[in-house]
Amino acid sequence: MSGVDRVADDARARGLEIEIVERGPAGSLAEAAASLGLSPAGIVKTLVVKRHDGDFLFALVPGDRQISWPKLRALVGVNRLRMPDAEVAFEATGYERGTITPLGSTTAWPVYADERMIGRRIALGAGAHGRSAFVDADALIASFGATVADLTDPA
Repeated sequence: MSGVDRVADDARARGLEIEIVERGPAGSLAEAAASLGLSPAGIVKTLVVKRHDGDFLFALVPGDRQISWPKLRALVGVNRLRMPDAEVAFEATGYERGTITPLGSTTAWPVYADERMIGRRIALGAGAHGRSAFVDADALIASFGATVADLTDPA
């Protein structure tokens, strides 16, 4: 089953309405946002974060922001978090970098969402390069029971 199929199947199972669209190649997040008719904040990056105990979590970060490691560590209640290398991220999710989404991940890791997503229609990874999934951020957050907080700083 393709990554896009896994995303669509998981969204259906959650009762989540998504729209998967193709987009052309982009050299940057700003180019990708423009091709989708969005500001960079409208693209949400799904980052896989490794905890010190070997487990992972997903951090949903607006495109114009970056993870604030001190804020995320305090929220999760740990002293160490880090971004795994691409191979480890693939093993944890079943998705390559640039395609990662919590939807259809091979393991259902906890989801942490930056509060700036609330009330927006966003685009995020859709399980394949050149594809994006549009979704209502509030519905996405609710479907995962995500923890919502201020977990980013300006990029």
